[in-house]
Amino acid sequence: MAVVTRFAPSPTGLLHLGHVHAAATAWRAARQAGGTFLLRLEDIDPARCRPAFAAAILEDLAWLGLHHDGEVRVQSAHLHEYREALATLAERGLIYPCFCSRAAIAREIAGSAAAPHGPDGTPLYPGTCRALPAATRAARLAEGAPHAWRLDMRAALAGTTPRRFLEQGEGAGWETANPAPFGDVVLARRDAPASYHFCVTHDDAAQGVTLVTRAEDLRPATHLHVLLQHLMGWPTPVYAHHRLLRGPDGARLAKRDGAASVRALRDAGHSAHEVLAMAGMPGGKTYR
Repeated sequence: MAVVTRFAPSPTGLLHLGHVHAAATAWRAARQAGGTFLLRLEDIDPARCRPAFAAAILEDLAWLGLHHDGEVRVQSAHLHEYREALATLAERGLIYPCFCSRAAIAREIAGSAAAPHGPDGTPLYPGTCRALPAATRAARLAEGAPHAWRLDMRAALAGTTPRRFLEQGEGAGWETANPAPFGDVVLARRDAPASYHFCVTHDDAAQGVTLVTRAEDLRPATHLHVLLQHLMGWPTPVYAHHRLLRGPDGARLAKRDGAASVRALRDAGHSAHEVLAMAGMPGGKTYR
């Protein structure tokens, strides 16, 4: 099977060395296998994404020599696809509208003696709207009440056989997906027609991605993604999670913390080979 990898940044800021490591890892995996390296812009958050950042991503990757194959997939141009896919889950009774505000959810969780937590450490949604009568849901939707769409985890897992996925690299081998700890996750909001989890699984299937290389902090999310792939009949790619780049203080490099951008390093006189080396990718010259 041909290897198809992808790099999927969000245009919410300039690329930094952590992004370079992720992009070069995917690029190298594809090139070494004679496969395909795709670029996808995950821009479904209109409040944070900017066209200028999208343009900068394309320019920085080209300067680094990490050239992608084919057209760039821009998520905001495919919103109708996500809506149609979510509609199929609604028809099967696997998602439900949640009318709770974030503040209301926080209050309910605060009033719980021992609120369970998800893999990311955040308290799980208590399921307040899961038991709403169908007539109540329909009436509130007809009124235009603000709502999100949540996966009914219990319904999604009912009668299903645990799914397995293949992990490459450190800890390589077959793993059994355990999505239950995520609870009733949000798959769509009023301000975003689909969540990261839903969009990324949809697009990996739509683009024929066979190998997902991404940072180790996303390893737990794989369990949820495998479930969504099963529910939608999408293929499950092989996964390979690489290390996170961290600063001198041990914290992961992040845009919000002012991590040095590729643009700043370039303006300071560093070559593309040097930037690749700074990102922990040896043999920079092989990227040209």
